Amino acid sequence: MRHGHKVNHLGRTASHRKALMKNLANALILNKQIFTTQAKARSLRTYIEPLINRTKENTTHNRRMCFAYLQDKESIKTLFGEIAEKIGTRPGGYTRIIKIAPRRGDAADMALIELVDFSLSPGKSAGTKTTSAAEPKKRTRRAGGAAKKTAASKEGSAEEKSEE
Repeated sequence: MRHGHKVNHLGRTASHRKALMKNLANALILNKQIFTTQAKARSLRTYIEPLINRTKENTTHNRRMCFAYLQDKESIKTLFGEIAEKIGTRPGGYTRIIKIAPRRGDAADMALIELVDFSLSPGKSAGTKTTSAAEPKKRTRRAGGAAKKTAASKEGSAEEKSEE
């Protein structure tokens, strides 16, 4: 029975596990999503959600507590700036884990872990593309640009072939 065994050791020593979580957390904060194994993603969720929760109150103490875990100034700036704005009203659940296909080499269960409000999944990005497609294209003074040039060159080459 697993009474009182809450930490997934991930086959690593404590110092290696701590370094792994720090690096994964920094990558997630800076990139907004990362691909990793499911076990690491679950462990990362328990590591990073309390840190994200601290960003709701931007105090020196909270910044120093997060820096003690992350040891990266750029991550702290992003965490307390860009990420704190989006999650200010959210009561919890800042990350999403999506299972993906197994890894080819060893068939390990893989997952995509992302920050919820920064979702880059196909459903969200498709909606933004439809709005940009509705906007008119920027007009140039050439009134046709490269499209007309390629069409004209094709017609010119066709006329040359017919003369021969």
